[in-house]
Amino acid sequence: MNRIKMTGQVVKNMPWQEKPKNLAGAPVWRYSDNPVINRNPIKGVSRIFNSAVIPYNDEFVGVFRGEKLNGIPHIYLGRSGDGINWVFQENEILFENEDGKPFMPLYAYDPRVVKIEDTYYIMWCQDFYGPSIGLAKTTDFEKFVRLENPFIPFNRNAVLFPRKINGMYKMLSRPSDTGHTPFGDIFISESPDLVYWGRHRHVMGTSKYWWESLKIGSGAAPIETSEGWLLFYHGVCHTCSGYVYSMGGAILDLENPSVVKYRCRNFLLTPEEWYEERGFVPNVCFPCATVHDSETGRIAVYYGAADTYVALAFTNLDEIVEYIKEHSSVTESDTEIGTR
Repeated sequence: MNRIKMTGQVVKNMPWQEKPKNLAGAPVWRYSDNPVINRNPIKGVSRIFNSAVIPYNDEFVGVFRGEKLNGIPHIYLGRSGDGINWVFQENEILFENEDGKPFMPLYAYDPRVVKIEDTYYIMWCQDFYGPSIGLAKTTDFEKFVRLENPFIPFNRNAVLFPRKINGMYKMLSRPSDTGHTPFGDIFISESPDLVYWGRHRHVMGTSKYWWESLKIGSGAAPIETSEGWLLFYHGVCHTCSGYVYSMGGAILDLENPSVVKYRCRNFLLTPEEWYEERGFVPNVCFPCATVHDSETGRIAVYYGAADTYVALAFTNLDEIVEYIKEHSSVTESDTEIGTR
């Protein structure tokens, strides 16, 4: 088998853990010392979860959802030498507008972070007269400039692609409603300048498989590979005890990512460990970021666990792509161009 190629940074200082023997199911395995971030890591913050990590210089930085003691979420910055042990800034990230004036969201949660060329972009959910997408940029993780809101309400789970495609920025999102949305498909939109967005296309919706039968949403930023864009996303089902969030995987077309080439019918990770099953919101595995090493094909996935902790899982590019392809099940709405 020819090795699948992956675009990205070379990452050497993360303590990767190798695949355990006799692993059943998908080739995704949990970090042995999970959770990597426990309760109350910052004064005045009850929980850190649903957080995004990215390599920066010779360390890692993260943007983290922090639930304050009054219940209002904001985004906090953390730094780590190994991606495991974190030091957090005590106060939330202070955003400003392009004129340098304070421009703070009323609340902010579920951030993602993506590097495009020399700029890092942060996306999150915020209030824009209803839940919608916030967007900011930084080059040094010291100054954070908020940009125009990409979309009107109601929308969540925004993720930029890590490069322009055919000269355009591309963003995945999940249109929703004002509450704990009982529906949701993944869509893609494009922009020439991160201000004006259009050419909206449907990417994929829910499926007949139990773990993603209620709604889905984009998770970590897509990883560019020779097979297509590797996407880790979340799928949700409804049980008599509430919602269950699992992690799924798909591969999108490189030049036209509204087209799904492969989509795994099996979940890649579902709540099974205590830190995933027990917490503020039980039974949640919510992927938000990957750190991937293009030399070795190793991939680390950061995910929120039970809306209480940050956990870490590992996989290997060749194995996860082959697993998704081997267990692929796509529908006409997945493979069509996404416009009607």
